Amino acid sequence: MSRLVAWRVDPLLLRLTRSRLGLALLVPSALLETTGAKSGERRANGVIYFHDGADVIVIASKLGLAQHPAWFHNLRAHPEVRLGGDPFRAEVVADAEERERLWAMAARVFPTFTDYRARAAAAGRTVPVVRLRPQGPTS
Repeated sequence: MSRLVAWRVDPLLLRLTRSRLGLALLVPSALLETTGAKSGERRANGVIYFHDGADVIVIASKLGLAQHPAWFHNLRAHPEVRLGGDPFRAEVVADAEERERLWAMAARVFPTFTDYRARAAAAGRTVPVVRLRPQGPTS
């Protein structure tokens, strides 16, 4: 399946199947729910993720394009997010050594991240690495 088709279809599959079917057949993916930075409306996007201890890591690659994905701008404005229905607090990883450690993990989970990172760098963009810290149940 084309990468452009997969990224459009995956969020729909995840929504329709309540996260039971999606790209996770190939790589771990889930719906990341954010609050719109401007609109305040809930947004859901399919993302690839992996675990670092209890935390979840997502890479804001957007296929290596020149701009960050909209969900990244949303979670910067409103860091309380949900992944696969569970509550998290998002933090952008700033420490260079930690970013490199997490990039090595990301490349093992989804090797194409390496291509996306190079493509984004060629466009003048540094791909953000986001750490999602689990939060307790919301009331």
